[in-house]
Amino acid sequence: MKPVVPSNGQTPIGPYSPGIVTGNTLYTSGQIPRDASGTMHNDTIETATQQVLENLRAVLSAAGFATYDVVKTTVFMIDLADFDGMNRTYAEFFGQHRPARSTVQVSKLPAGARVEIECIAVKES
Repeated sequence: MKPVVPSNGQTPIGPYSPGIVTGNTLYTSGQIPRDASGTMHNDTIETATQQVLENLRAVLSAAGFATYDVVKTTVFMIDLADFDGMNRTYAEFFGQHRPARSTVQVSKLPAGARVEIECIAVKES
């Protein structure tokens, strides 16, 4: 297993790795809308989702993976009333690629985030 930390300086807010590669599979930790400088981009669900997805892209890239390698995402939201805004931003980010996805509402997320997303990516042999 190999821990993955993006070179852009993002650091976890706890004792975990942003990603772990084992074999041809990458497992990411949940990403929140906090940029590399520590600033939260949480004003709207669209802004928050975009930052989360850019954070995921950074972990994917650091591990040598791309968004088209993502096979599954899990989206955690504090309010499913924001689903449409998250879903539009998510669809724009992934384009025609459609990973499997679960979306759940939770009571709270780290640092007051509106949304957190984790993913699993696989490189085909």
